[in-house]
Amino acid sequence: MKLIISSVSGKPIYQQIEDQIRSAILSGDLAAGEGLPSLRHLARELRVSVLTVTRAYNELAQEGLVENIQGKGTFVMDRGNEVMRRQLQNRVQNLLQEAVQVSAQAGMGPEWVRTNLEQVLDDTVSDSVPERGAGETSGSVSASGPFSSAGRRRPGKGTESWLQ
Repeated sequence: MKLIISSVSGKPIYQQIEDQIRSAILSGDLAAGEGLPSLRHLARELRVSVLTVTRAYNELAQEGLVENIQGKGTFVMDRGNEVMRRQLQNRVQNLLQEAVQVSAQAGMGPEWVRTNLEQVLDDTVSDSVPERGAGETSGSVSASGPFSSAGRRRPGKGTESWLQ
């Protein structure tokens, strides 16, 4: 798993970290009980403030996806996947209801909504692999564990760092 941070995306860095870890938990890349990197280690690898990583971890803990254990670290919760999927399903349902209401107010029929939803789905699937550009930082995770505590930086230009 790679964490890709973009300073030009317009999205807060803590939210980028949070979204990518949430996605890894939902996809099963991070299993229940697995530890996240320490706050300082991830902050150093991504070249961001420890407070930024702390905020991302705290948001995930409030959602029930991870648990912060003082002195030990942050770990993926056993039921995090189910809790998050239910939350996401509710959010999507609410957004779809809002879209239908707005389109009805604008005089757009159900067929227009279906057609455009299919187009958005097709576009989203083809755009699901993010491309990195200028102003982005990344950290990757080794095959020996999703977040290893041993890390090194690859020399070179740019703002990329690798966790190994």
